Amino acid sequence: MTPPVTSAGAVPSYLSRTYHWAYLSRRTLPWLDRSLVVSAILWGNAERLMRAAVEEFSPGERLLQAACVYGRFSRMLAERVGPGGALDVVDVAPIQVANARRKLDGLAHAQVRQGDLARPGCVVAEASDAVCCFFLLHEVPPIERACIVHNLLGAVRPGGKIVFVDYHRTRPWHPLRPIMAQVFRWLEPFAPSLLDTDITTLSPLGEAFTWKKTTCFGGLYQKLVGVRRG
Repeated sequence: MTPPVTSAGAVPSYLSRTYHWAYLSRRTLPWLDRSLVVSAILWGNAERLMRAAVEEFSPGERLLQAACVYGRFSRMLAERVGPGGALDVVDVAPIQVANARRKLDGLAHAQVRQGDLARPGCVVAEASDAVCCFFLLHEVPPIERACIVHNLLGAVRPGGKIVFVDYHRTRPWHPLRPIMAQVFRWLEPFAPSLLDTDITTLSPLGEAFTWKKTTCFGGLYQKLVGVRRG
């Protein structure tokens, strides 16, 4: 599981080609980073999904957040672990790092740094009590996705927890199914490859975890929680 080679600190080519408008543009970032917009993108489920993820963690934990998230999610995580814990946010895009630092200003126990989670060495093995990956996997190609999952699983200490929240294949009767198919086709080209993927099998480290998956909103969203045994 080796991602395509890029120079140190460089934004991956798939990100600049596919998502420049969403994550690398100074013009669209302030507009997209609004709670109302985030809620609309997730069909009114943003707050529900964020709370479902945040509630999996506990005060005092060392928590790794995989990639920045628009809205107030990072601050929710930081407030959840509290000053007795630590939040480490890692994102590959400098503009997102700067934006997240601004939103977390004043929280000494939260840090944001640049790094490519698909590359080895971006996170320290077994250094985190918990890891949160919120709507990242559908935005990366399959090779990078497997590398990210492998590295994140490796960052969880024995007895620690990892939480993935992302898209999932809807029920056949879901009224948004044809609409989401077009959204994925035009705006989220890597998402369809995730819908039928069992995230737990993307890394051999998945076998070291006990997993529980739940879905909501007619199957459009999934929450996958893993606890590392031992």
